[in-house]
Amino acid sequence: MQPPVTVVVVPRERFSRSEISLECLYRNTPEPFELIYVDGHSPPRLRTYLEQHAGQKRFQLIRVPHFVPDPQLRNIGLREVKTPYVVFIENDVLVRAGWLQALLDCAAETKAPLVGPLYIEHLGGRDVVHMAGGVAHLEDVDGRRRCIERHRFPGRHISEVAHDLRRQPTELIEFHCVLMRTDVLRERGGFDEGVKNTAEHVDLCLTMGQAGHEIYLEPASVVELVQPPPFSWYDVPFYCTRWNDAWSRQTLAHFAGKWRLDPDDPFLSHKHNWTRSRRRQIFDYFLTRARITSVGRRAARRYLLPIADGWVGKTIARRTPPTPEVAARE
Repeated sequence: MQPPVTVVVVPRERFSRSEISLECLYRNTPEPFELIYVDGHSPPRLRTYLEQHAGQKRFQLIRVPHFVPDPQLRNIGLREVKTPYVVFIENDVLVRAGWLQALLDCAAETKAPLVGPLYIEHLGGRDVVHMAGGVAHLEDVDGRRRCIERHRFPGRHISEVAHDLRRQPTELIEFHCVLMRTDVLRERGGFDEGVKNTAEHVDLCLTMGQAGHEIYLEPASVVELVQPPPFSWYDVPFYCTRWNDAWSRQTLAHFAGKWRLDPDDPFLSHKHNWTRSRRRQIFDYFLTRARITSVGRRAARRYLLPIADGWVGKTIARRTPPTPEVAARE
């Protein structure tokens, strides 16, 4: 009998957590599920690991020979899904026991086509909220069209907000982990590949809301984000590509046009600044490990970041759309 759900794993921003995340997924998911793993040009060691485990666990491995934006990777995975539900999850997420059944129960009982879990981080020995739903909508402010996004309870300890964590409608989920009805997603044409590296979750939630679909938060399902650092050296090319300036500018121009936002909307500048600060994080990590002074780090960021952006932009511009290589299930 075919399981009701397919889990599609895509890379987020680094490869060095992939093995831990996949092993956690199998360990904490007793429910039957199909698995499609979209390998977004991983380094050789991880590629070998995935090939071995695809044979052992009998999951479908789709290998893409270049770094490409996550919405494109999700669409590649979506084309192979044959179950009523699909979960998209990133390759650095750790799932907690009961996560999948809780999402399926919520979707079945509420009929919501989009369900997100409670997203947490484990900091200082305690679980804190990364996001418990939130706000994502458009407003006219002083005659200008604005996009409003706010996370609910970010940084709060679970114990502080436990009484407010219940199943409820929400305007916002994130792509760290999300369950969707496959037919609804296909009716919407999958994911917008013009939204390449930021605001993807906001675009999805606005699209679903515009179509009249409800979105639910199910805090009985818990997934943990493991934020960088640390990094491995082989994370650098992917990380810099994932948050590159060219994709960020293209994304925000596309997003602004699609949702008819005022060019001065603070949401757009915030997202662009966020991707830039994200890119700096990996430079700071390796510069700190090299014991370079704070003055040296500032100088290195000033010169290295534009060089990296230029190199990544030129590399992306030379590429043609990749043809995925599918490793058939044995």
